[in-house]
Amino acid sequence: MDEATKQPCPICGKNGLTLRDREIDIPYFGKTFVFAMQCSECGFSKADVEFEEKKDPSKITFEVNSEEDLFVRVVKSGSASVKIPGLRMSMDPGENSEGFVTNIEGLIGKFEKILEAQRDEADDKAVRKKAKNLLKKIWKVKLGELPLKIVIEDKTGNSAIVSEKTEVKKLK
Repeated sequence: MDEATKQPCPICGKNGLTLRDREIDIPYFGKTFVFAMQCSECGFSKADVEFEEKKDPSKITFEVNSEEDLFVRVVKSGSASVKIPGLRMSMDPGENSEGFVTNIEGLIGKFEKILEAQRDEADDKAVRKKAKNLLKKIWKVKLGELPLKIVIEDKTGNSAIVSEKTEVKKLK
């Protein structure tokens, strides 16, 4: 992993930014670059992934049907949206969108944290109840009792779900 420290931060301007990049090899996708930056002064952070080989815009669909599916590798670029229709939740690309490499369980965990915060902190009882019900669904998914579809759309093609069960369609 390459690292550069004490760089000027694009947000606060202080020399607290650490830049990191790492090259990894992901089966079926080849050489992949993971980039991250974090400022120790203001807390700004940003991360992204990019494949060496340029890809076409794509829509990636995967259905979680078993506990084993939770271990499938997921690569999400900063330009990708992630949708979980069964939970009516999404992560949209934008200025603060992060790229990451994780597995299905880790991806679901990101949505789970949002729901836990809503359950614990929302003033509206209906919001808390809805969050609690969706957390129950996630629990059933993790036990392999309830299927869950995950859809990633990426205009750069720099996202992937590494499984033979994955459906990939080119976007126009």
